[in-house]
Amino acid sequence: MIRRIIYTICTVSVSLLLTACNSNESSENMPVLDESSPKTTEESNPVDNSQTKGSRDNTISCLVPKASGTNTLGTDTVTIDISNTSDGYICVKYTGDALRTRIMLTTPDDTAYTYDLTKDVLDTFPLTGGSGTYNVGIYELISGNDYSVLFCEDFSVDNIDEYSPYLYPNQYVNFNENSKAVELASELVSPANNDAEAISLVYNYVIGNITYDHEKAENVESTYVPDVDNILSSGKGICFDYASLMAAMLRSQGIPTRLEIGYAGDAYHAWISTYIKDVGWVNGMIKFDGINWELMDPTFAANMSEDSLKSFIGEGDNYVTKYMY
Repeated sequence: MIRRIIYTICTVSVSLLLTACNSNESSENMPVLDESSPKTTEESNPVDNSQTKGSRDNTISCLVPKASGTNTLGTDTVTIDISNTSDGYICVKYTGDALRTRIMLTTPDDTAYTYDLTKDVLDTFPLTGGSGTYNVGIYELISGNDYSVLFCEDFSVDNIDEYSPYLYPNQYVNFNENSKAVELASELVSPANNDAEAISLVYNYVIGNITYDHEKAENVESTYVPDVDNILSSGKGICFDYASLMAAMLRSQGIPTRLEIGYAGDAYHAWISTYIKDVGWVNGMIKFDGINWELMDPTFAANMSEDSLKSFIGEGDNYVTKYMY
């Protein structure tokens, strides 16, 4: 049994930072979100089923993470399945009794990702640092901010597919073939002739039907994880929700989509980028007029005027990515 030591996690929780979508610094140059009441699907932009079916295949394609057990790490209370790392993910299941348990996954470039673990639930975590040596640490809460090290070990990853981490579901972009969001995505993209059109259809629906939830942003717990179907049914959410919902919908259509977290100006924020065949990664771009794209940020686009959005994002220089999921 690995020796247990007292450990205080000094990495700030990503989920905590995401909830407010702002910082304590001056907001003088920050955009002002729309204060209007949340819109329901019926009140805003319902699905138009009258459009002709496009040439693009809109069949649902939900990849399913597997904990096959052929290669595992851990202890008697935590199992870390690294059998399918070439597909860009690991699976972790904790069965101990700690009141709070965390995983810290460190990529080959020393970027540390921290997540909460839920007892008896098989969680999936993406390997977004490419091939190389990762470190996985499992920490159990003792009291306050003091954690004990339950497990910590390096593991090597070879030949990760570039797109797989952004096609599979994970803890922050969680969906399956029975998700309402997945079903809706298939309906929405039916008229599309290519991936670019499919992205545009999903994007326009999300920004037309989801309203920014200021109350949630003020009160959400640090352990919050988006539920894409709840976001869809409520018609409101925070930046984390916008990005998670759209990422889930596009991934279910076989379009690699990154949920990105970082800074938009002074605000800690979440947005997405997507991969389009013959174009490549469209990094932080969204509105496509046939020639040009604008920043792919469904939160701001849904809650700001076009002029205000353009003024804030400029050429995208205000956006700095720190994490990708």
